[in-house]
Amino acid sequence: MTRIYLDVMGGDNAPACNIDGALEALEQNEQLSVILAGTESLINDAIKEKNVSESILHRITVENTGEIITNHDSPVMAIRQKKDSAQVKGMLKIRNGEADGFVSAGSTGALLAGGMFRLGRIEGIERPAIATLLPNGKGYFCLIDSGANADCRAEYLPQFGLMGSVYMNAVMGIEQPRVGIANIGAEAEKGNALVKEAYPLMENGSFRFVGNVEGRDITGDAANVIVCDGFTGNLLLKSMEGIAGTLMGIIKEEIGRNTRGKIAYLVAKKNFHCVKKRMDYSEVGGAPLLGVNGAVVKAHGSSNAHAIACAIKQCTKMCEENVVQKISDGISHEAVKNNE
Repeated sequence: MTRIYLDVMGGDNAPACNIDGALEALEQNEQLSVILAGTESLINDAIKEKNVSESILHRITVENTGEIITNHDSPVMAIRQKKDSAQVKGMLKIRNGEADGFVSAGSTGALLAGGMFRLGRIEGIERPAIATLLPNGKGYFCLIDSGANADCRAEYLPQFGLMGSVYMNAVMGIEQPRVGIANIGAEAEKGNALVKEAYPLMENGSFRFVGNVEGRDITGDAANVIVCDGFTGNLLLKSMEGIAGTLMGIIKEEIGRNTRGKIAYLVAKKNFHCVKKRMDYSEVGGAPLLGVNGAVVKAHGSSNAHAIACAIKQCTKMCEENVVQKISDGISHEAVKNNE
């Protein structure tokens, strides 16, 4: 039985969508149990209204948390001071072996700080990183780091590549994932000082390195893992979200402009639905925080119930495939190889 600790009060649509998402996940997986952490009375009232079956009820535990960490709080101070929050309690549950994974749609900064200070880094990992799955036309690629480390040293990037490769293999089922560096050119000599210094380190990594990947090729299946510093990664992530939203808005506007467009939409309605689904973040669920001693997934702040269910599913898969141990084994192998 996999035990997932869910921050019920985190996110724009809390607590209703988080509870509904947990129930959806529990319905889909009989080997899953969920700890719902938040305001106990709200959680219990919501569960009563749903008329939840006994088979699911016995796999739910409600834990009252008297404090909530918001996006307005200083992440480090909040983790240190708000000890009765889900972010702190959840990390401690994993550390003490009382939960297997943690999911939250709340503050990204608090999640990172909680992972660093309450769970700790995997031995040998310099910096944990956020790995975001994004569509590339043939499935998904992993963008790492997408926001945890705005400033990076060159030696961080091969560790990001290793963690992304392990994740894509274990969770997404990709054999020998291709790992590339986001850059302004494909040639090895291109890029800023960080990328130039990281390139030879990536070449010597224990993963399938395919070199530099230009921005226009990132969404063209040039690599399964795109490595970059968190500043660049977050810009890429937010730009892709913005462009996708703009394009969908333009398409919707043009379709409704005249009768011909409306008729065309009716004919191709199913195809448009498939396109939207392939671009929908809720189908992925969330972004794992890789490099800490536990399975931690950050769900999108505006997650609906289905997105929360997918985030729980993603976290469960991380636990089942023992991603943390595989990253630890990989980084240990790197250390041995570098010392030879």
